[in-house]
Amino acid sequence: MALVMEKEAKIDNGIMEGLLQAKPKVFLKVGDLVDGLFLFKEGAKAYLDLNQYGTGIIYGKEYQNARELIKNLKTGDKVAAKVVELENEDGLIELSLKEAGSEIVWREINDAKESQETLSIKTLEANKGGLVLEWKGIKGFLPASQLKASHYPRVEGGEKEKIFEELKKLVGETIAVTVLDFEQKENKLIFSEKGTESEILKKMVEKYKVGDEIEGEITGVVDFGIFIKIEEGLEGLAHISELDWALVEDPNALFKVGEKTKAKIISVDGDKVSLSVKALKPDPWETHKEKYKKGDITSGKVLRLNKFGALVMLETGIYGLAHISEFGTEKKMREMVSPGETYVFQIVNYKPEDKKLSLSFLGKNGELATAKTEGKKE
Repeated sequence: MALVMEKEAKIDNGIMEGLLQAKPKVFLKVGDLVDGLFLFKEGAKAYLDLNQYGTGIIYGKEYQNARELIKNLKTGDKVAAKVVELENEDGLIELSLKEAGSEIVWREINDAKESQETLSIKTLEANKGGLVLEWKGIKGFLPASQLKASHYPRVEGGEKEKIFEELKKLVGETIAVTVLDFEQKENKLIFSEKGTESEILKKMVEKYKVGDEIEGEITGVVDFGIFIKIEEGLEGLAHISELDWALVEDPNALFKVGEKTKAKIISVDGDKVSLSVKALKPDPWETHKEKYKKGDITSGKVLRLNKFGALVMLETGIYGLAHISEFGTEKKMREMVSPGETYVFQIVNYKPEDKKLSLSFLGKNGELATAKTEGKKE
């Protein structure tokens, strides 16, 4: 008897497996998106044909939330809905059209991010950090750091209030952006304007190479350098360290927006062009390479002090460090020397080809002749 039952069970299992293979069972779960055909509405209820899943119903608050959409539906219209309950007391699948709409938008946001699709969106408002945009009912943020070069606020000193004023000028404009990042659970959506111009700029940049000299209008002066217009739609940045052989503390003291200047291309990276203004001027390390040598005693002007020592200028463009060990402690150094004053130093190391100079502190400027005499005696 047991053998017969076991054999029958195997047969039943085999039949079931065959049926499943012939028509695999698809199971729904709460939160799934399903496509259905609108059947009809009755009172405050709407019914959808979900094909193999059965019949779906939208009622209660879900009906109220989607009332405007439902009233425009006709029998046979295709509708996407989200599963709220797998089976109610009437054996129907409870659905939400509103939640499905939101889910679909987030899926479109995900697709837009993966494909880096360019989206044209009007800016709603500005704040001190960037711009607020809205796409398909979802508000997103475009940080100022993600603005393309022509929209980036070039504000002296980086004052937030002035940056805010510049950003407000973009409110109401339609700008091209891509999705940089998003977090559906936190309802967070971040845009970038940089990605939209990348390919266009790369093609523009292709005609330029390292070593080329350009002349362009200064379009922005900021703490870290200046922006120079190379051609319409293309700008390059000359970093503060590339503005002059002399030490530049404030670019605004040397350059003004609207002026023209010449520069040399020193780097091309993707769609970014780096420029140097000082590269077109004589290199003092080259022109004075024979003027100094190790052991020379000379006067030098202290430019600044820090925990590493004193930065000293022998002449424009030639700088070296008198190490903190020359003075003992930072406190003693600040008692012995002051920025802007000239003192006597001895060259400990001088490598103009590497632009390296180190110095030893000897004393005040008035002691230069004595120091030189003593140096000769030795």
